[in-house]
Amino acid sequence: MTSTYTPPKVWKWEGQKQGRFTSTNRPIAGATHEKELPVGRHPLQLYSLGTPNGVKVTVLLEELLAKGHAGAEYDAWLIRIGDGDQFGSGFVAVNPNSKIPALMDHSTAPPTRVFESGAILLYLAEKFGEFVPTDPSKRAECLSWLFWQMGSAPYVGGGFGHFYAYAEEKQQYPIDRFTMETKRQLDVLDRRLADNRYVAGDEYTIADMAIWPWYGGLVLFNQYEAEEFLEARSYTNVVRWAEELHAREPVRRGRMVNRIRGEAHEQLRERHDASDFETRTQDKIEAAG
Repeated sequence: MTSTYTPPKVWKWEGQKQGRFTSTNRPIAGATHEKELPVGRHPLQLYSLGTPNGVKVTVLLEELLAKGHAGAEYDAWLIRIGDGDQFGSGFVAVNPNSKIPALMDHSTAPPTRVFESGAILLYLAEKFGEFVPTDPSKRAECLSWLFWQMGSAPYVGGGFGHFYAYAEEKQQYPIDRFTMETKRQLDVLDRRLADNRYVAGDEYTIADMAIWPWYGGLVLFNQYEAEEFLEARSYTNVVRWAEELHAREPVRRGRMVNRIRGEAHEQLRERHDASDFETRTQDKIEAAG
């Protein structure tokens, strides 16, 4: 850093420099405008965006459908966080923290709201009896890795991703700090996967689904354009695991849902039926005019 910042005695939001994330960050909670959420025909209503946290949930839903759980059919509505959709009154009623993803389960009376991606994964896994071990020791291992990811994501996304890729001014100290922590986490995962096919052991679980969009994104998809900077491909056990998961059809489908960036044929901005993957990807919508 070229200069030293002296914090004021009391921090005030007013007068702060306005930047790229002005519409998505503020120091207060609550709705900024009235807007009801749409409700489709399926019991499960997901309000999300194709970020790593959103992908976790759509991967699980597609995996449940692939296993034959018809009750896991869902509508996935696009929440554009850059436009402030998460501050609409309807969304805030589902998630008072105004973060995607948020889920409403209308199969219960009254309907059940679930927010925080890890909580949604656990809720759905327990609801359908899949992808979370029943053996107490294996369950503990699965949940430990699930919560490891929930705790590590702010360092990867909010820390490394923000200062390395998004901050308008590049500063060495925060980039060094969060790069070190991101690489340490990659090493934690790489060591675990050296002797285990999946994160929780020999069983594919919601822990894998939670971790893959974040760390798989770093090693497979050049997330934050940081593959070379992080030497991400050098974590060979993470690469092996990430490639195995990416080869699963439900994972590939889940990654397409609510996606608004990348190749048009990989974007299914809203999903309301399984046939949408064949008929309503962004390339087909654009071709139809």
